[in-house]
Amino acid sequence: MKDSLSLENENYKKIEKVIRYIDENFKEQPKIDEIAQYIGMSKYHLIRVFKEYVGVTPIQFLQSITLNYAKEHLKESKSILDSSLDLGLSSSSRLHDLFVNIIGVTPKEYKELGKNVDIIYGYGSTPFGEALIGFTKRGVSYLGFIDDNKESIFNRFKEIWAKANLIRDDEKAKEYLNKIFVKKEKFDLYVKGTNFQINIWKALLNIPSGTITTYQDIANSINKPKAARAVASAIGSNHIGFLIPCHRVLAKSGAMSGYRWGIERKKILVAYEAMKSGNQKS
Repeated sequence: MKDSLSLENENYKKIEKVIRYIDENFKEQPKIDEIAQYIGMSKYHLIRVFKEYVGVTPIQFLQSITLNYAKEHLKESKSILDSSLDLGLSSSSRLHDLFVNIIGVTPKEYKELGKNVDIIYGYGSTPFGEALIGFTKRGVSYLGFIDDNKESIFNRFKEIWAKANLIRDDEKAKEYLNKIFVKKEKFDLYVKGTNFQINIWKALLNIPSGTITTYQDIANSINKPKAARAVASAIGSNHIGFLIPCHRVLAKSGAMSGYRWGIERKKILVAYEAMKSGNQKS
């Protein structure tokens, strides 16, 4: 009868083989049954053992590999459709399972400050304090955290969407916040900004939870290495907290400065995500 160390050693070799297989075949998006058959294990045993070693299931690992590839590939791709086909995904909409999708207002809506756009808004609790959320049929249009600045947060929301039809409904707002922070559902984000700002906010979505980066790194990622200050300004103008993770960007020195919703909250968000990320890896 084999001792536990021998069994662990065998399991490790199998997991190592699985990871190599996923690395080599992720473009084909293999199913869990295919992976299990390749390694000669039942899929349930494979999932259990893989999670013990890696911290996530094989399919979650596959999605992570795919996402990392997509982040790099999208920089060079002429279209999201090209990226989707190269990744072996069925259509461009499949990428939305991996990314939060940002929808910018039309030029006309931008010029008219959201005229004739219906925005439901309200207040509710989150794990990081009270928040004001606004949302339309096309997605979340505002999310701001509140301390002793409830009036100023609302005024900024109203300024951004100055000509929109603002409809207060705290119950619906609480339902939306519950879906975001408890159920972890993904949402389209309906944003108002310049093309440069929207490109920066999209770049922020590529920063994995539990990690941090710098303004300079973001500038480099959009091929504008001399635009670090402009990047910082665009990040500071983000009007959808948490979902567009501007809290993951620090000064080059590592200082936690420039967070619209409070430096303390930024520190908590960074620490919380780092802890969650560490738990997933352990």
